[in-house]
Amino acid sequence: MRDMVKAFKALADDTKIRIINLLLERECCVCEVMQVLDISQSKASRHLSSLYDAGFLRLRKDGLWSLYSLDKEGMRDYMSLLVEAVTGGLRGNKVAEQDRERLRNAERLGPSYVERMRTENKGR
Repeated sequence: MRDMVKAFKALADDTKIRIINLLLERECCVCEVMQVLDISQSKASRHLSSLYDAGFLRLRKDGLWSLYSLDKEGMRDYMSLLVEAVTGGLRGNKVAEQDRERLRNAERLGPSYVERMRTENKGR
């Protein structure tokens, strides 16, 4: 039951729901999540880590890139149902549609971009 509670807690945040929305489209790196959602590196990493720890995501390393995607094969059945519910709930949602559109234009800008944004966002 502890894992189920962890899964529900992981989805109890609008930023994490928006990240799931992005990952329904394709795998993303931290810098793409930052660009699309206009959030700091630390916030993007914290939310991705929470979703990963709950079992929703998988992490793939590709050189310098850490790429996150939905772990459709590794998710427990109830987690797949939760993702389906999120997917249904996002249909017709304007914010979700805008996020997906911004994702189409997002770039993998690399660790230097993430570090620069981290430095710039310390004042936020």
